[in-house]
Amino acid sequence: MASRYQRILLKLSGEQLAGAAGHGIDENIMAGLAEEIREVHDLGVQIGIVCGGGNIFRGLAASTRGMDRVGADYMGMLATVINSLALQHALERRALYTRVMSAIEMARVCEEYIRRRAVRHLEKGRIVIMAAGTGNPYFTTDTAAALRAIEIGADVILKATKVDGVYTGDPMKDQTATRFTEIKYLDVLNRGLKVMDSTAISLCMENKLPIVVFDVGTRGNLMKVVQGEPVGTVIQE
Repeated sequence: MASRYQRILLKLSGEQLAGAAGHGIDENIMAGLAEEIREVHDLGVQIGIVCGGGNIFRGLAASTRGMDRVGADYMGMLATVINSLALQHALERRALYTRVMSAIEMARVCEEYIRRRAVRHLEKGRIVIMAAGTGNPYFTTDTAAALRAIEIGADVILKATKVDGVYTGDPMKDQTATRFTEIKYLDVLNRGLKVMDSTAISLCMENKLPIVVFDVGTRGNLMKVVQGEPVGTVIQE
């Protein structure tokens, strides 16, 4: 079956990479993700990836404990670089050409993020992992994902989570919460649904960039989403 999208931006949370431990990197989960990404890549899909860093360090949480917010956010950005390098290793073990591009210059570790160069890598069939968020404090990796997706001209953001879509409430706490198959950006903002932060949702709304929220923990879901099957929740106009 053919892909519905030509170019995607996959947003992976740090918690997703941590697995049951809740911190660090679960190598089995990383290997499983890399395998699914390889299958999608084999369809000819161009893949950009943004990783969170919450499994290693969360800047906002540290700032609430008294740490300087700017310094804490930079530490969080470095955590995303660690995750990105780990994912690159897992992908390259599967013979996939991968580039890590960082919003913070660290030439010995990875490339500097330059939009034109990132697009060129994608056109050549390389997977591009965009690290260090936006390179600025006070912005989440969700906002970084929205920004990078718009910059590289992605057709969609695939927001990989532990939940199978967007619900009316927290399904872990509220037994009556029901799942949306489709919802508008404004409804997400007005209802205060914790899908992505409001800056990220607003960016996508202004640029008419759809978001698909899905459970990446279920094997095969990533492929189903890419092929246009009704998995998770679609956020669009």
